[in-house]
Amino acid sequence: MQELLNQVTTILRGMWQYRRLGVLVAWIVAAAVAVAVMMLPNRFEASARVFVDTQTILRPLMAGLAVQPNVEQQITMLSRTLVSRPNVERLIRMADLDLAVKTDAERAALIEATIESISIRSTGRDNLYTLSYRGDSPEKALRVVQALLTIFVESSLGDTKSDSESARRFIEEQIKNYETKLTEAESRLKNFRLRNIELQGQGGLDMAGRMAELSNALSQARLQLSEAESASATARRQLEQARADLRNPASSGTTTIAVPELDSRIDAVKRNLDGLLQRYTEQHPDVINARRLLKELDDQKRKEIAELQRQAQANPNQSLMTTNPALVEISRVAAAAEVQAAGLRARVAEFESRMARAQEQLKLAPQIEAEQSQLNRDYEIHRKNYDDLVQRRESITMSGQLGSSASLADFRVIDPPRADPKPVAPNRLLLMPLSLLAALAGGLGIAFVMTQVRPVFFDAATLRTAAELPVLGVVSAVRNDAMQRRERRSFKRFLASLLALLVVFGVGMALMYYRAGLGR
Repeated sequence: MQELLNQVTTILRGMWQYRRLGVLVAWIVAAAVAVAVMMLPNRFEASARVFVDTQTILRPLMAGLAVQPNVEQQITMLSRTLVSRPNVERLIRMADLDLAVKTDAERAALIEATIESISIRSTGRDNLYTLSYRGDSPEKALRVVQALLTIFVESSLGDTKSDSESARRFIEEQIKNYETKLTEAESRLKNFRLRNIELQGQGGLDMAGRMAELSNALSQARLQLSEAESASATARRQLEQARADLRNPASSGTTTIAVPELDSRIDAVKRNLDGLLQRYTEQHPDVINARRLLKELDDQKRKEIAELQRQAQANPNQSLMTTNPALVEISRVAAAAEVQAAGLRARVAEFESRMARAQEQLKLAPQIEAEQSQLNRDYEIHRKNYDDLVQRRESITMSGQLGSSASLADFRVIDPPRADPKPVAPNRLLLMPLSLLAALAGGLGIAFVMTQVRPVFFDAATLRTAAELPVLGVVSAVRNDAMQRRERRSFKRFLASLLALLVVFGVGMALMYYRAGLGR
């Protein structure tokens, strides 16, 4: 620590030896910086404030019907990207800033300078924006801000319309592509169904269901065929028995020939007689009449049967079936049973053939069902995308009409473009104290540099350390009165020069404050 203090003390004592040079450099630096500050060109600022009202009544009314962009986000993005090269070139033409431009290099420099001079500031959630520009004259700054305000409003409306048109064109192209894809998918599905039309049922290509349906139908047809064949066999046996009885009348007796009309009447009278006997005795008149009527009917039946037998014996070549109604009925029943059995045999054969074909097709069913599932899936995907695109196209169309009829954002100029007649830059009242600090820093710096270039040693230890040689002795200087007077005069001149610098600086600052006060 002591060594560090010794080094600092040595440096300060060395800098004190070069104090006159330091003051001279401070004067030179102060004068140069002051002249540079005073020579800086004045910059005038023009500004305008715009409020963007996005809370219009159309936004909640059209919710869900039209595509509504995020207006706040668009305005924020526009404020950040407004200062782009194309917009700045348009701004330069509108404000007539390029009248003196002759070469491309000058135009490029003008564009860069304009970009650096434009400022767009936002207050955040209030959608309040401040547009400002700094130029070398109030009139020029005012023209630039007016043009910038026009571009700000027009860009927000134009970008929305341009985005809507671009989105519509893109969706139209996609709809045409999906129309082609949907047509191709429908064609593939139609051709597939035509190729496999025999496999399709009401529920599609469900081969397991078709097999179960065919199996049930075949079983039912076989059961009906068995019933029909049994009925046909019974009818044939009855017909053969009746024919045999008719061919041998001696063995059959009178009962082989049926008289259906008299039999039905006799049966009715017998049932009536049974009912009467349950209520009355044998001597009741109704019972006597019923028995008499029954005897008459039996006698009439025997007479008709005898007449039929005589006719059959007299004409043996005549068919018995034409003379016996019972035999005709049995023959009709047998024929009908045979016809029904034949039809059922054909049905069973057809179902067996279908069952065999279905069993063969069942082997290909998984592949066919997988192919149809793929075709259906592709078709449904294309149809869903197509319907979504058509719906989005309608939303874009409505959004475009909404944007044409009314704006979703209202731009209100809170403060119109205004240019301050006083320069806003450079801030000489701030730069001049910095020039004084720079002058003092320059004086101290040159004194420190001189101590390093031409060092001065004030004791033997410092000399021994710097030279790395042994010091044999030290000769002290004895200051007389003349030397002390010269040192005092030198110190007074140093203080006077330093005070003069401060006084000159103070007077200059007072004059600048005075002129600034007059400017107000």
